Amino acid sequence: MATKTDDVLKSNALIRLSTSPQIFPSASQPAFWQQFIFSCIWSKPIVATNDTVRIYVPAQRLRESKNIVLQVLSQLRVFAKNLFTFLGIKQMYDLKKIHIYSDKILRCMCEHISSLDYEEQLKASVHPAFHSAVKNGTLEFIMEMIKACPHVMICTDDNSRTLFMSSIANRQEKVVSLFYGLEATRSGFVSLIDSSGNTMLHLAAKLSPPSHLSRISGAALQMQRELQWYKEVESIINPTDKDFANVKGQIARELFTCDHADLLLKGEEWMKATATSCTVVGALIITIMFTAAFTVPGGYVQESGYPIFKDKESFTVFIVSDAISLFSSSTSVLMFLGILTSRYAEEDFLKSLPTKLIIGLSTLFFSIATMMVTFCAALMIIVDGKLQIIIPIVLVACIPVTFFMMLQFPLLVEIFVSTYGPGIFNKKLKRWY
Repeated sequence: MATKTDDVLKSNALIRLSTSPQIFPSASQPAFWQQFIFSCIWSKPIVATNDTVRIYVPAQRLRESKNIVLQVLSQLRVFAKNLFTFLGIKQMYDLKKIHIYSDKILRCMCEHISSLDYEEQLKASVHPAFHSAVKNGTLEFIMEMIKACPHVMICTDDNSRTLFMSSIANRQEKVVSLFYGLEATRSGFVSLIDSSGNTMLHLAAKLSPPSHLSRISGAALQMQRELQWYKEVESIINPTDKDFANVKGQIARELFTCDHADLLLKGEEWMKATATSCTVVGALIITIMFTAAFTVPGGYVQESGYPIFKDKESFTVFIVSDAISLFSSSTSVLMFLGILTSRYAEEDFLKSLPTKLIIGLSTLFFSIATMMVTFCAALMIIVDGKLQIIIPIVLVACIPVTFFMMLQFPLLVEIFVSTYGPGIFNKKLKRWY
C-alpha cells in the first residue's frame, strides 16, 4: 500500500505522507505552555475498540439520593472534559496520538522501501516523495528515508538541487541543521551547483518565499532573518566559493543586494515609524516627570524650602520612581533618535538597529511602569492612607502598563530572541548518520 499508485490521485501513500508535514512533530510549533503539557501527557498504546456505547439506566426503585449522586458525577465529568478542552490538554493529547500514528506508518513504509531494489524504488516515486518532504521541512520523513535508502541524500530534484540546497532555497532551517549531524560526507555538499549555476550561498542570497517571511513580525526583522540566513550559509561554504558567479554573472552578495532592495526600504520605513511613535511617547513622559519633580505633592515649607512630606516613606518612593522614570524615558528617546539617524545599511539590520530597538522599548516600558508608581505614591501622600481610595486607583493605574505589555512585550521578546538567541541552525546536533 505504501508504493501502490492510486489511479485517481496519480500518487501513492508515500507521496501523500511526504506532503503532510502537519502530522509530524517537526512541523508542530506549540506555545511554551502547550509544550509543557505535551511533555507531561502519557499516551498509552491505542487498541481497536468497537463502537458499542453502554448507557446505564437506574432502576425506578433507586432512591432520590442515588439519582442526585449520579447527576453530580455526570456533571463533574462534563466539567472535566470542558476544562481539558479549554486548557488545550485534549488538543495536545490528540496531537500526540497523531504523532505516534504517523511515526509508526512512516517506519513501516521505510522498512518496506528498504527491501526494494533501485528500479523498484524509482517506480515507487521515492525521489519525488523525498524532495517533497525536503520542501515541506518534514524532518522525521527525511531522516527515516535516508536511513532506508542512503542514495537519496545525493539525488537531485528538477532544478538539480540536492537535499541541503533545496532546504536552503525553501528556508527549512531544521533540515539544514542535519548538515551538522554529518561528518565525513559534509565536504561533498558545499561546492555543488544547481542547473542555474547557483551555489548554496546564491540560494541563501535569494529572497525567502512569502509564506516564510509572513511568519516574522515587521519588515526590519524579516531583513534581519534574511541576513542571518546568508551569514550562516556563508560560514558553511568554502571561502573560495564566495566570489563564484552563476550563469547570470552574479556573485552571491550582488544577488542578495538586488533581491532585497525592496525589503530594505520597507525595513527602513518600519523602523522609522516605530521609532517616531515611541519617541513622541518618551518625550511626553520626560515632560511630565521633569515637571513632577519640582511640583511635589503638599508643596514646600516656606521657611526652609524643603518638601512638607519629605520624611514620609511614600514621598521617598515618589521621588525615586520619578527620577527613574525620567532617566529611563530619556534613554529611550536617545535610542530611538539613534534609530532615526542611522544610515540603514544592510549590515545594520543584523545587530545594530535591533539592539537599539530592544534598549529603546525596554526603557520605555520601564519608564511607563515607574510613572504609574510615581502617580500612586503621590496619591498615597495626598489621601493620607485611605485604602478605600488608594486600592481601586492603583488597580486602574496597572491597566496602561498591562496594555503596553500585551501589545509590545511579545515584539520585544521576538526581537531579543532573534538577535541574541541560539541562532537559526542547531549546530550542536548529534551525529545521526
